[in-house]
Amino acid sequence: GLLLRHGVQFHWRNAGYRDFQDFLETLERDKRKKIRQERRRVEEAGIRFRHQLGSEISDADRDFFYRCYARTYRQHRSTPYLSPEFFVRIGATLAENLLLVIAERDGRPIAAAFNVFDAASLYGRYWGALEYVPALHFEACYYQAIEFCIARGIQTFEGGAQGEHKLARGLLPVCTASAHWLRDARFTSAVADYLARERGGVEQYVDELNERSPFK
Repeated sequence: GLLLRHGVQFHWRNAGYRDFQDFLETLERDKRKKIRQERRRVEEAGIRFRHQLGSEISDADRDFFYRCYARTYRQHRSTPYLSPEFFVRIGATLAENLLLVIAERDGRPIAAAFNVFDAASLYGRYWGALEYVPALHFEACYYQAIEFCIARGIQTFEGGAQGEHKLARGLLPVCTASAHWLRDARFTSAVADYLARERGGVEQYVDELNERSPFK
């Protein structure tokens, strides 16, 4: 009796890559060149990265991440819906499943990306920055995550929904589904009709994305 809504996320799959360079070699030449350029721009800007895992994440690290997270939401005229207390609680209950990627310049943190992982998957979820550096978002949120997965043998990096820009960086479209119950039967009928039409659009969208695969 639940209504199913189909959506699209972008996932990276680990094909047993030896390292990041091995992954790059599987991409089309123009995509490979673009990623190298982006990584070089971040490096030339003097950015270095620190990976904090689980209990290594200090109160100062967590407070810094929240500043980045809240600032980035507000820059996009949105409200950060997770509280500082949420990150304290998840740090206490899922400590060994957390990865915090911190970007630093001259030893000073300027951006951070928050991830959750287990033995099979890494879930990229939140990011924020105190200052703008070209291509830093791609490096902190995607390339650092991919390198982490390769090093640990993690099979899937779920980069989340939205953004065809993820496709050019090796994340492929994956159909997802969510189940919903609505109390008002009249409303349920209207929504079910919409979802049936939306499903066809989602399938067409995925087909179009797959035609633009970044891989050789």
